[in-house]
Amino acid sequence: MFNSVKIHGLYAITPDSENTEQLCKMVEASILGGARVIQYRNKIAQDTLRMTQASALLAVCGKHKIPFIINDHIELCLALDADGVHIGGDDGDIAAARSQIGPDKILGVSCYGDFARAQKAAELGASYVAFGACFPSNTKPNAPRTELNLFTLAQTLDVPCVAIGGITLENVGSVVTAGASAVAVIGDLFNRDIQEIAPCAQQFSSFF
Repeated sequence: MFNSVKIHGLYAITPDSENTEQLCKMVEASILGGARVIQYRNKIAQDTLRMTQASALLAVCGKHKIPFIINDHIELCLALDADGVHIGGDDGDIAAARSQIGPDKILGVSCYGDFARAQKAAELGASYVAFGACFPSNTKPNAPRTELNLFTLAQTLDVPCVAIGGITLENVGSVVTAGASAVAVIGDLFNRDIQEIAPCAQQFSSFF
């Protein structure tokens, strides 16, 4: 029952990859380095590959007792009995998502730079909210920028807040200082040789 887990620290999000074995090795390295949450996000995968990869990563996370969250795909989360799902603005109604996954799974909600959406998400059963892009992002280069004072304002919410978008070892300190409970990282963690991932994850984790 991971819904009661407070999202905190390094929140690793998988890169787009068709190599399931390599993806599992990368994720496990990030966990060994200190990642406390894993989100499976693959925008290029077809349904069969997505099922294969999510199943394999769920096993890796289960081995290390780390929450495993699936981006967007509620049906896949339920089919695999993953620990939770993360939804964006175009992924359906927040209350409906909570009803669909039940009370015990993690529900993350992207709120971009919209504090009112974060307030509503918390009221409707979100386990955490995410603000971003905090910095220019290669993953979403056209994403609007989010002011870091949102993380200070979000201390009034009853749920953790996650910073996302362009977060690197050079700028992570500023979002943690602003009040982020966790930082979601893709590129600056996984765009490395595999032997560098665990030390990098350890560096990110040291900010918490």
